[in-house]
Amino acid sequence: MEGEAEIDRLPIDLLAHILVMITSFTDLAQASGVCRKWKQGVKQALARRHTLCFAGCKMDDASTARLVRHAYSLKELDISRSRWGCQITDDGLYHISSAKCISNLTSISLWGMAGITDKGVVQLITRTNSLQHLNVGGTFITDESLSAIADSCPQLKSIVLWSCRHVTENGLFVLVSKCRKLESINVWGTRVPLDCFMGLLSIRPALQIKPQGLPINVGAPVTMLPVV
Repeated sequence: MEGEAEIDRLPIDLLAHILVMITSFTDLAQASGVCRKWKQGVKQALARRHTLCFAGCKMDDASTARLVRHAYSLKELDISRSRWGCQITDDGLYHISSAKCISNLTSISLWGMAGITDKGVVQLITRTNSLQHLNVGGTFITDESLSAIADSCPQLKSIVLWSCRHVTENGLFVLVSKCRKLESINVWGTRVPLDCFMGLLSIRPALQIKPQGLPINVGAPVTMLPVV
């Protein structure tokens, strides 16, 4: 068509291939508003992405859930909190849990999300049976979440519980007992007695308990891990 811009002549698939290279969600939102064709191109670009990272982005429940629902091929989801970043709540996790990609996720990071509780984490985790890596460090989860993880994530290889001060040795025993592929667990800043870890190693001798160098000794007095 005369007067049509060169980029407007691109097939929608090629346009989506170009748009998938855009990492800024603000830029994607602006591109989506150019015209109907570009809006469809943005949707297809999101559908092809294997990784979404919202760390450092000003995202809320609705916008985050909307993007995740369009990312049909998603494998890794990072909604970690940063100084200016995500403010996700249980309601956001509830809506994210209904996305088609959730059962295929292999990695999720909810690091530092102080606005979430067991309610939201359990809702999300019960659908992530392909999950291999999980970071819930800096949250206020309890053994209820650990139980849900143990029941729903048979492929789990690593978990970060950094400064999760409300989990107990009971929750850790359930987790390690049921997640038979678990290789690594980060417990820095928890309030779990050091003697507990000898029990965990008796269940899974090859388990890497981080931080490395913990003074694990069955005969040592019961102390707590350092809390930062």
